[in-house]
Amino acid sequence: MNRTVVVYESKYGSTKKYAKWLSEELSCDLIEKKNTTIDKLLGYDTIIYGGGLYAGGVSGIKLITKNFHKISNKNLILFTCGLADTSDKENIAHIKDSLNKVLSTEMQDKIKVFHLRGGIDYKKLNFIHKIMMKMMYKMLCKKDPKTLKNDDKELIATYGSVVDFTDKSFIQPIVEYVKLLP
Repeated sequence: MNRTVVVYESKYGSTKKYAKWLSEELSCDLIEKKNTTIDKLLGYDTIIYGGGLYAGGVSGIKLITKNFHKISNKNLILFTCGLADTSDKENIAHIKDSLNKVLSTEMQDKIKVFHLRGGIDYKKLNFIHKIMMKMMYKMLCKKDPKTLKNDDKELIATYGSVVDFTDKSFIQPIVEYVKLLP
């Protein structure tokens, strides 16, 4: 197998958990984004980047987008991690729309993308994220319950709680993809 690294940025822990699992499963290096530079990553053949989804953006994605010209010859893999149910096609479409805003067509052609489901602990959220989640909760509570998606119903039912949807089995498609790389 080629030299592989998993780089991640995690605010609340779900992305970090997946990054660790990937590193263990692939027997490769694991680096938190704040502890690396693009020059350090040039020594790897495969770069797996993981970032949490926040208001439609991927945490720390600029490491990849701003340096794409330096690493475009590498095997590039991106995994996102968020609260949304990744088995819902509408959620995946929304994530892809958000990624289209930050990834050029060339980047989209080159970077293999995976989406993983994370979790939330409302007590650990920073002030801005607490406000955003409270606004979303209030907005959903005003809607006709018949029109709510399963994600929306889950958010209402679990608001203020600790919810963890992470599952080690979710990394298997990434592991299999990486193991097939030249």
